[in-house]
Amino acid sequence: MDATVEVLLDQVQDRGGYAARQQAAGVVQSVLEVLGAHLVGDDRTDLARLLPLSCGPLITEVPPASEPLTPSGFVKAVAARDDLEVGQARRAVTAVLATVADVADDALLRRILTQLPPGHAGLFGRTDPV
Repeated sequence: MDATVEVLLDQVQDRGGYAARQQAAGVVQSVLEVLGAHLVGDDRTDLARLLPLSCGPLITEVPPASEPLTPSGFVKAVAARDDLEVGQARRAVTAVLATVADVADDALLRRILTQLPPGHAGLFGRTDPV
């Protein structure tokens, strides 16, 4: 594991209140794969380039989703993937997406939020779209 992955996992572990880095790694994988399925084009690849090398494929190598997810649908998709309760999944989603928002500049984050149905800004730790 390279240092940048360790930093990302530490941030998610701290934000999500996970006892073990392995828990953080699991939710990072799930959340990034769900996110990647809902992004297309340059926004998807631009975000993948900003993440640690091993995280990029989690966004770029998933098949596209058949339909967009509302913010609650996004959380439920993560819950279903990891067999989590909705509250646990929301904590995972916000921990990972807030960490993603920290590495993305405002322009990229704005483009990502434009691809998602309204209301996703809160999952990224933002009160309003950037």
